[in-house]
Amino acid sequence: MQDPNEDTEWNDVLRAKGIIPPKEPEITEDQIADMIDQAVEKHAKGGKDMDEMDLAELDEIEDDITEEDEKAFEEYRRKRMAELQAMSSKPRFGSVVEISGQDWVQAINKAGEDIWVVVHLYKNGIELCNILNHRFVELAQKFPFTKFIKAVATTCIPSYPENNLPTIFIYLNGEMKEKIIGRDSFPSGKVTLEDTEWILSQTGCIETDLSENPRKPIEDVLSKTIY
Repeated sequence: MQDPNEDTEWNDVLRAKGIIPPKEPEITEDQIADMIDQAVEKHAKGGKDMDEMDLAELDEIEDDITEEDEKAFEEYRRKRMAELQAMSSKPRFGSVVEISGQDWVQAINKAGEDIWVVVHLYKNGIELCNILNHRFVELAQKFPFTKFIKAVATTCIPSYPENNLPTIFIYLNGEMKEKIIGRDSFPSGKVTLEDTEWILSQTGCIETDLSENPRKPIEDVLSKTIY
């Protein structure tokens, strides 16, 4: 049987005479994206975003999906399944690895395809270095798909200047993408977990749920007091 949606002169004649229904309009990628967004917003469960749900949770809400949203939901479900499969195949870390210079190439340059590596060069006795080592432990647990590494600076780079510490190097696919060097690269005062997370998120190595710089309210207050 000939497809009534097929673009042929014969079908055009049949449509003009009302014998077959008008051709269904093609749905653009933008329209599909909008449909998915609407379905996500409409059917988010208990305040939990659908992109945070596993497949079992998606199955639970499938019965509540209306016929008009079904196509968008199935598209989203396929997308989510692909994301979960990709995540399951990625190595998980979850802790901070201490290395020396001889481990550098294997641990960092050969870490693996599409693996973000965050390296903290430090020296014992420098307060900010000690704080960042603690923050790295917390962030490694929170972002297990990013590889967090620490190393005493001079064991990797002999005669590395102490005034450059702390130093953070960020690698992807064996190449350095960003570097954060020295005390001036960090907020003054106590560097919190949120401060460190925000700074690293700006490089792309982690995906934070922080909506803005945690120091911004303080900066706004200070700026209003300066004339």
